[in-house]
Amino acid sequence: MQRSAFLETIRERTAPWDIVIIGGGATGAGCALDAASRGLSVLLLEQDDFGKGTSSRSTKLIHGGVRYLRQGNISLVREALKERSILLKNAPHVVHTQAFVIPCYSLWQKVFYGIGMKLYDLLAGKHRIGTSRLLSRSETVEHLSSIKARGLVGGVLYHDGQFDDTRLLIYILRTAVSHGAAVLNYSRVETIDADKNGRIKYVGFTDALTGEKHRVATRAVINAAGIFSDEVRRMQDKSAARHLSFSQGIHLVFDRKFLPSNDALMIPKTPDGRVLFCIPWHEHLLVGTTDTPVDGPNLEPMALNNEIDFILETAGAYLENIPKCSDILSVFAGIRPLISSDENRKTSSLSRGHELFVDASGLITITGGKWTTYRQMAEDAVDKAIEIGGMDSSPCRTEDLAIELPQQIGDSGKRLHPALPYTREDVIRAVRDEMACTVEDVLARRTRALFLNANAAVEMAPKVASIMADEMGFGNVWINAQIERFDRASASYRREPQ
Repeated sequence: MQRSAFLETIRERTAPWDIVIIGGGATGAGCALDAASRGLSVLLLEQDDFGKGTSSRSTKLIHGGVRYLRQGNISLVREALKERSILLKNAPHVVHTQAFVIPCYSLWQKVFYGIGMKLYDLLAGKHRIGTSRLLSRSETVEHLSSIKARGLVGGVLYHDGQFDDTRLLIYILRTAVSHGAAVLNYSRVETIDADKNGRIKYVGFTDALTGEKHRVATRAVINAAGIFSDEVRRMQDKSAARHLSFSQGIHLVFDRKFLPSNDALMIPKTPDGRVLFCIPWHEHLLVGTTDTPVDGPNLEPMALNNEIDFILETAGAYLENIPKCSDILSVFAGIRPLISSDENRKTSSLSRGHELFVDASGLITITGGKWTTYRQMAEDAVDKAIEIGGMDSSPCRTEDLAIELPQQIGDSGKRLHPALPYTREDVIRAVRDEMACTVEDVLARRTRALFLNANAAVEMAPKVASIMADEMGFGNVWINAQIERFDRASASYRREPQ
């Protein structure tokens, strides 16, 4: 993955691309891999960095969705459980099985959630990754040593998948590139032009790092821009109806001492209708998420004070060692693209299923969905692109396609900060092989420093900027600008309620 090589390929290419993909999150990367592995020529364009938006801000779960089961959305749960097993098979280096415990404070809860998780197992069928079972009170405390024991009658143990979202994203992109795809971050699409018959033929974009403008021909365009999908559609058709509603979810990150367990805690019911997870992640504790309606897309959303308070209060009702605002190491927010409903309903009740739209010009939009189902979303979108573009292609291959392992440079073992495991070699790999262009790219998405410990990430920034400058041939002006830029970008992650 070398940006300069992809740019040179674009400049030299005279033939139309089979597919141009707009959006470098989970769905866009999945589309690039699917199409390239079928032998199609693929160009993916991302306006910022890969995974900058929703795809880096997930709850880090590959799961069927227990809450969707409670809502009766059986088809979504079944599809997601199948996709969960595919990811565990194809990317075992970044996706693994995680045990969860639901604490129960009444016999009714134990029976209700026990039956529910048995149904979850049943829906998984041959894709089941573990067997749920009831736990006694003592077993529940053994699994979750810091759970509040007063009134506890037992628990329910079940299994789902866990992952690192942007690491998986980079591996998907690397695998797509190994199959011939060209992928570009910091490439903002500005025009989508049709031919005399009203069918899309050209995509125009600007390289945000150099200002260079490009215009490429294509047989089909997939709009996988996530929360910005409606904006992309309106580039081509200013009258296009909006398909999306938006919901913000936040997560808080703490020291593992608040839940020193290898098992995760699932709080099955909260006042806003969601479930809440407390999950071990990279030797920290991740707690979330909320469901707050917001008016529109935002590339850098900010956690609201009431969302932070909600998570602290809800988690504190279950943990003996109650986390406080001063214990927060990082807070991050993400916006979900939800398919709009004509009914006036809470965003928590809107479907997390995906939908595919084709505009009159042939623009294909794939949106909604969730990380777990990215592969199926990509298959649907690429199938439609092949149909619209009149292309010959082999069937989808991604169900059995291994996702590439990272290239190793070697590890000196010397950490850039004592609170986090990242080294100089991680920064070098991010620049050389993973198209990291800014300090934020390295500290937020190639490593997860900003998401794990925001203050530590800020302290790492000068070292990271210096290493990157050596690799990229930049001087002190670039270093200082990057440090200032990262300080601003990190403010929302280390923000405390006022």
